[in-house]
Amino acid sequence: MYNSRVSELLEEIADMLSLDEKDRRFEVLAYRKAALTIGGLQEDVGDIYKRGGVEALMELPGVGKGIAGSVKEYIETGRMGKYDDLKSRYPVDFRTLTKIQGMGAKKAFRLYKSLKVKNLDDLKKVISQHKIRYLKGFGEKSEEDIGKGIELLESSNGRMALGEALPEAEGIIKKLKGSKLVERAVIAGSTRRMRETVGDLDILVTSSKPEKVMDFISKMDEVAGVTLRGQTKTTVRLKIGLSCDIRVVDARSFGAALQYFTGNKDHNVKVRQIAIKLGYKLNEYGLFDKRGKNIAGTEEDSIYKKLGMEIMDPEMREDRGEVELSLQHKIPRVVKLEDMVGDLHVHTNHSDGTATILEMAEAAKGIGRKYIGITDHSKSEYVAHGMDDRQFVKHLGEIDKVNEKLDGIKILKSGEIDILKDGSLDLSKKTLSLMDYRLASIHTSLNMGKDEMTKRAVTAIESGYVDILGHPTDRIINTRSPIAMDLDKVFQAAADNNVALEIDGYPDRLDLNDENIIKARQYKVKFSIDTDSHSTSHLSLMRYGVSTAKRGWVDPAQVLNTFSFDRLLKVFKS
Repeated sequence: MYNSRVSELLEEIADMLSLDEKDRRFEVLAYRKAALTIGGLQEDVGDIYKRGGVEALMELPGVGKGIAGSVKEYIETGRMGKYDDLKSRYPVDFRTLTKIQGMGAKKAFRLYKSLKVKNLDDLKKVISQHKIRYLKGFGEKSEEDIGKGIELLESSNGRMALGEALPEAEGIIKKLKGSKLVERAVIAGSTRRMRETVGDLDILVTSSKPEKVMDFISKMDEVAGVTLRGQTKTTVRLKIGLSCDIRVVDARSFGAALQYFTGNKDHNVKVRQIAIKLGYKLNEYGLFDKRGKNIAGTEEDSIYKKLGMEIMDPEMREDRGEVELSLQHKIPRVVKLEDMVGDLHVHTNHSDGTATILEMAEAAKGIGRKYIGITDHSKSEYVAHGMDDRQFVKHLGEIDKVNEKLDGIKILKSGEIDILKDGSLDLSKKTLSLMDYRLASIHTSLNMGKDEMTKRAVTAIESGYVDILGHPTDRIINTRSPIAMDLDKVFQAAADNNVALEIDGYPDRLDLNDENIIKARQYKVKFSIDTDSHSTSHLSLMRYGVSTAKRGWVDPAQVLNTFSFDRLLKVFKS
């Protein structure tokens, strides 16, 4: 898929434009909005262009004629002239350096001008020599923070965020099915289990023409090179930076192979032990009795059924008790995408989104949502064009006007309200009382001590003006560590004050993550599974939040936005 690389190029163009001495804020904003839209697409922007040309690209939110032309150029040539021109003036690897916690484009460029830092290796070198601490505007603490950010970036061990890896895998599946060379093609491995990061991709197919499938895979546009080529298995290096294994399996063994290659390892070990106790042998080729006869394996559920087990969703296969419960046929009901009625974390162009209130509502209606909550930023998020009290009151009035025009979907009035250092909220109580509900988040002063940060969150929760705690740990996968906080105290406060905890489904966040969700469930709290949408294309990201909730075994009854509109309003009013 082109999405990831095109989004990165547009974002880097915005970074470089922001360094210009001329005021280019509107151009910077245009590129950032286009990057946001394309980065959140679940369909390949290359396919969109091939289907409808530049005109189709211009239909994407925030993509004008000039940017559409640059995207077209990259799809057709692999280059983007605008990017190349700017790169000759700013020879810095902004793409990597800005992934380091606390490192923005302007800070990276200052290091280039002062210390000739162009890339990560250069940065590591000047840190080891303690040169940054002596620069004006940096200091010893800043140098230490950058060093920790590098450690976090490198600790990912090449693992890629699910939101980038899954669409790539789905694109490959789509092309395989379109080739007419395969009968079945599915994603396996940690991607199927929807882990937040992915080390590689696993794809299983059935085909009567395995050699031709291997040829087809090796020549795909997504492939940078072939690592291993066999008759029924090929390993390729993808241009996005992941390795991908494609296996052609016998149709009679497809279910067994899918169960085996989905994992995880500990789950599979326990399932095989159950098979052994029953006198069977289980592997990727099937379930075999004492005589060596294959008694199950065409379909995945046949394996579990033959072992006397209840099948569970792939997201639950992490050896967290699901094997034992499946033997008792007591696998709990977990939330599914079709349970989601609304989305309670949506941004518009009133702050840092790319679409209008009406456009976001109509797009949400188009994918079956019955309501959305508009949660534009409050004033402390100035980089996100946050609004003050006067602007917010006017904004809430605009929502009322749009609501009058709508049929089939309702808009709830809200905001993403900053929780300040002392735990107070970023808007007056008078303004907050005009909202249907309030989503509050921590965005700033992220290096506070654990006790201070815990007190900050608990104070906000206990204020009586918070209904949902947004992305509670404020981590960004592979880029920013979770804030230091006593989650048990925060979860207890949320339970005591009827404040829901958000499961932010934006793929860079997935916050709360699965492990923290499991912990939070012990406190009987409610959750809100949201997309944190900044574009109409982001509304489809709900599946990531739902899958994260599945991994945490969340029941739909625990999720606010599985409720009907009327029931939800009653909950907020109470």
